[in-house]
Amino acid sequence: MGKTCGIITHTQRAQAATICGNLYIINKVKAVVAMLKFAHNNFNVLNLEASLKFYKEALGLEEVRRVEKPDFTLVYLGDGGETPHQLELTWLKDRKEAYNLGENEFHLAFVTDQYESFHAKHKAMGCICYENPAMGIYFISDPDGYWLEILPVR
Repeated sequence: MGKTCGIITHTQRAQAATICGNLYIINKVKAVVAMLKFAHNNFNVLNLEASLKFYKEALGLEEVRRVEKPDFTLVYLGDGGETPHQLELTWLKDRKEAYNLGENEFHLAFVTDQYESFHAKHKAMGCICYENPAMGIYFISDPDGYWLEILPVR
């Protein structure tokens, strides 16, 4: 039996230190994970200018950064600082055919306290592709067929 130190033995203290050490490591990993945050989503676009016009007109997104390379251009769009999240549009300059979006079962969502006015604007633009009045949401489609959900603040 190990030496006692107070009411626990040195062996028990070593075991406790190991457990505490593991908890420290677990907490350290949680701290690292907690430092991650969303930066952006990417959509590949066929016509960069048409996409920039659409996102500005339909959603008020503005260009915040651009990366020009010989074969492609990246444009990052933001919502004026409301959130740090950005939409990255990638334009591959040699691409001529539309992107295959599969069954298009993914989307970005935007929340607004001006739901009715955006609905009227999107209806006038002809970009509403799906509505679910029972849920109080609708979707618009961008020039490349990506769906964007519009929902009210709840």
